[in-house]
Amino acid sequence: MREHRFAVPTLGPSELTNPISNTGHSRFVTAKDRLLSDPSLALFEKAKKDGFTPESFEIAGPSEKIYFSPARTKAAIVTCGGLCPGINAVIRALVMQLWYRYGVKNIVGVRYGYQGLGNDSSDGFWELDPTKVMNIHQTGGSFLGSSRGSPPVAEIVDTLQRTNINILFVIGGDGTMRGASALTEEVKRRHLSVAIVAIPKTIDNDIPFVRRSFGFETAVAAAAHAAYCGHNEAKGAPLGIGLVKLMGRHSGYIAANVALATGHANYCLIPEVDFSLEGPTGLLAELEKRMAVTDHTLIVVAEGAGQKYFQDQDLGTDPSGNPKLADVGVFLKDEIKKHFHQLGQRVSVKYIDPSYMIRSLPANPADNLFCANLAQNAVHAAMAGKTGIMVGYWHGRMTYVPLTAIKGQVQKINPDGDLWFNVLEMTGQPAVIGG
Repeated sequence: MREHRFAVPTLGPSELTNPISNTGHSRFVTAKDRLLSDPSLALFEKAKKDGFTPESFEIAGPSEKIYFSPARTKAAIVTCGGLCPGINAVIRALVMQLWYRYGVKNIVGVRYGYQGLGNDSSDGFWELDPTKVMNIHQTGGSFLGSSRGSPPVAEIVDTLQRTNINILFVIGGDGTMRGASALTEEVKRRHLSVAIVAIPKTIDNDIPFVRRSFGFETAVAAAAHAAYCGHNEAKGAPLGIGLVKLMGRHSGYIAANVALATGHANYCLIPEVDFSLEGPTGLLAELEKRMAVTDHTLIVVAEGAGQKYFQDQDLGTDPSGNPKLADVGVFLKDEIKKHFHQLGQRVSVKYIDPSYMIRSLPANPADNLFCANLAQNAVHAAMAGKTGIMVGYWHGRMTYVPLTAIKGQVQKINPDGDLWFNVLEMTGQPAVIGG
């Protein structure tokens, strides 16, 4: 076991009294306060027998001593990648925590992602204070704007130096996390006292060591509404088929949770579990059998499912370097209609893709609370001089996870795990669709 994998980097010793002490707060944490990565009794007994220390995460929270002097600290906030419910709630909570809890009054917002930190950025920074962010959590999107892609790492660090930024809070997904890790390395190479602290933003819930990402609950609720509509459309027509495509490039968490939450999905297709259209056990044959018994079907599909059918297409990559996906929803709609037409049956396929409507929503109350907790702990980490980390969420606790520990990893549904087993039970679909 490699305990050092989750050791949190710091800029140096923290020697200043935390201003939180003046509020009567006494619940401080140290690097020794840790949470087991695997809390199973079997691992504990093995570790006890073999004399090793199991892997663990540092528990998030305020430190008794801090690294940065609040009066001399300049903090910046940047949001990157696609939109997600809760971005504005995180921005607001960061500003409120810095301003009121730590007394940091020099806070700026970076416009339009990492691009706003490039040499050719013309928008500059927005000065932020509690008044300017007071109500932004009630709206969707990103108050600061967002973008994909990034200027060269050295150029961004040049900007951090030139503008005297001490702390950079980065809100984004896996590509953004890679960028934050590269920034940390460049800052370290230059021997700068700049903390890079990330807050993971992934509507797909696919970043490792984050059991629940912010905005996920809001996204599932909105996606469930689309699935209800698909179900009603299917029931409202003879031989009706509702087809709902949801987010999920590599991980089908939204599709799986919507299938469970609505109880109406008859088939749930996700990237982690292969399926085939053709053959006696393929999806088309399954639909034939179902439509012979009942007059409606609901299919929920994650956008990353079925990409094997487009392997001969070179779709290129997006500005973040992610391979572009073909539209599996349109493909399935066309293939299903063609198949039943060949059988002489006129099915009514209603295709719904609510992706952008979901991404742009404001967070619901539960997500707003979660966003605030993430932001508060990100500020605690940064002020204590922790760097090159993201705020994680593991077994019900906020943690600090080194960005190096998530490199090259994607959190996915385990086809042999409880979640997928529950989906199979709810939908009644075969464990394997196609050979």
